[in-house]
Amino acid sequence: MSAWVVRAGMHGEAEEFNLGHSVASVGWPEIGDLSSCTTRDAVASLVAQAYPEMTASKLAAATGQLWAFSHSIRPGDVVVMPLKTQRGMLTIGRCTGRYRYDGSQPVHHRHLLPAEWRTEPVARVVIKDDLLASLNAIRTVFNPTRNQAENRLVHVLEHGTDPGLSGVTAVPDRDENVADPDPVPTLEAIRDRVRTHVAENFAEHKLTHLVAEVLETMGFHCEVSPAGPDGGVDILAGSGPLGLDSPTLVVEVKSEPTPVGSAVVRGLHSAMTRYDADQGLLVALGGTTTPAQREFSTLRTRLRVWDADTFLDHLFDRYEMLPALTRQKLPLTRAWVLDDPSE
Repeated sequence: MSAWVVRAGMHGEAEEFNLGHSVASVGWPEIGDLSSCTTRDAVASLVAQAYPEMTASKLAAATGQLWAFSHSIRPGDVVVMPLKTQRGMLTIGRCTGRYRYDGSQPVHHRHLLPAEWRTEPVARVVIKDDLLASLNAIRTVFNPTRNQAENRLVHVLEHGTDPGLSGVTAVPDRDENVADPDPVPTLEAIRDRVRTHVAENFAEHKLTHLVAEVLETMGFHCEVSPAGPDGGVDILAGSGPLGLDSPTLVVEVKSEPTPVGSAVVRGLHSAMTRYDADQGLLVALGGTTTPAQREFSTLRTRLRVWDADTFLDHLFDRYEMLPALTRQKLPLTRAWVLDDPSE
């Protein structure tokens, strides 16, 4: 059994199709059915015919990825699909059949692998830095093997958590064309590092204080509840000179990397009524389950949910206004980078 990353388009164009049809798919629309190709050279010949302008290195990369997708990924293998349409999330599943080509589908969905996806997506904050780095290569199809990637991704699939490294790491057999391509410093990779730093260094009540400091830069006066059971209220906030003016806000903060369920949303709504608050805010680094999202949709005029990436957006936006001690614990430098996936 192996683990594979199969991306669903530069902007996540194939994500909805893949999840709805229980498949993994790749593009290369100029390439037809690969089922009859029995060797890598046969795939290379098709690629060369379809893309005569390709350099030798790009020809080898495309050939390796198409060969892997059509012949190397086998039933039972773990497949990871990073999500562009749900920031900070990925979905994971198992391949359940062999490659097929369906010419009746839109051009970007004709190369297919059957896949059974996990019911709920997984927050990237669940996955530790070393494994995330392996998943951040730019290629569409590749085989992460470093740092016990296969065993750890199986654990993420089955339990929703990354157990990290354990014991001695064996050196696996690797196909150099698709195994462990070098990660690149994309915006997603940079956010991964900050997201992981926040999760590891601002757990539990420390995260509550960080959220309160971000809210204070927005003009709220915040009263942070003591550590321990809080009855669904971690922060009481209000506007105006004394913090008594509208909008008043009740905040619940969940630092665990796994998604929270409907009970938390209901608890926050109940706390809003109990404290006569105008608005509610749930900060959940691991996001929310699908039932919780449905529950939230009925309350969206009064309640907001910040997952890890939404919180990062507000953190980055208000960072220079945070207390100096907080910035020492979370040292960030603003930089402009060219987010060019072709590099």
